[in-house]
Amino acid sequence: MSGATTGPGAGAHRSGLRLMAVHAHPDDESSKGAATTARYAAEGVDVLVVTCTGGERGSILNPRYTDPPSTPEEMAAVRRDEMAAAAAALGVRQHWLGFVDSGLPEGDPLPPLPEGCFALVPLEDAAAPLVDLVRSFRPHVMTTYDPTGGYPHPDHIMCHRVAFEAFHAAGDPERYRDRGEPWQPLKLYYNHDFSLTRLRTVHEAMQAAGLESPFGDWISSRAMREVPERPVTTRIECSGWFPARDAALVAHATQIDPEGFFFATPRDLEAEVWPVEEYELAASHVPVSTPEDDLFAGVHPEDDPVADADTDTDADADADRAATEVDA
Repeated sequence: MSGATTGPGAGAHRSGLRLMAVHAHPDDESSKGAATTARYAAEGVDVLVVTCTGGERGSILNPRYTDPPSTPEEMAAVRRDEMAAAAAALGVRQHWLGFVDSGLPEGDPLPPLPEGCFALVPLEDAAAPLVDLVRSFRPHVMTTYDPTGGYPHPDHIMCHRVAFEAFHAAGDPERYRDRGEPWQPLKLYYNHDFSLTRLRTVHEAMQAAGLESPFGDWISSRAMREVPERPVTTRIECSGWFPARDAALVAHATQIDPEGFFFATPRDLEAEVWPVEEYELAASHVPVSTPEDDLFAGVHPEDDPVADADTDTDADADADRAATEVDA
């Protein structure tokens, strides 16, 4: 599984630009930023989805899935096929880092994570293959999750740590010295697909249309727990690629119910009231002005990120590394 890259290359008016989207499990790329990646791929950006684990410890979340795999190895094989179909639907390439799914621990107290799983791999060991991939693919922009992982799955949190480490280390010739020629990506973004603003906007629109909304309890729970909202700096208009996103979602048949939560909002209503996907600019090596409507704002294919790395500006005070605020 490790080292396998599949899918088409780029081919239209934005050729020369490269985007790397780093995700924890197969299906995450289809529920987080999928329409954005489909849009950029259609416009000629070379898009590479990186999947950290095989999803082998995932549960069957689709009640209509009738032939569940009986072993983690069988689950991994099924999810590899699902991932290939999803990547084809989005028009992107995909690469497996090859780590083992940690599973989502449950109980009080929580049980220990399984030995050898992704979340327990030492950070430099986990980041090394991604640094290698960054230096070979040479993305201008990377996307991943914020420091919380988006939700507290150990693999999502580890995915953030690994992507953050690779973004900052890949351009440093003194780090990971056996992992190829340095390459410094220019911008790092965090996916924010389920902001409270989005949930409320769609919820209120569905209620106004006389439709049952699936978001009410979710909104109430977020408000009760006083979950802090991350800043949104960038919104990508991508409603024309919602069909590609939906095709990628249903490709993950073990995980996605085609009549479930992800499909509860009528697509014409969604396109009218929330035609975007949201991001937080976490770090930039190019001058920026927010809000943005393009992940590649300020980026040019001819830029030399290694030579320009000393113009670095970080927009997130991350627990892993000190950073300075981007001037909005």
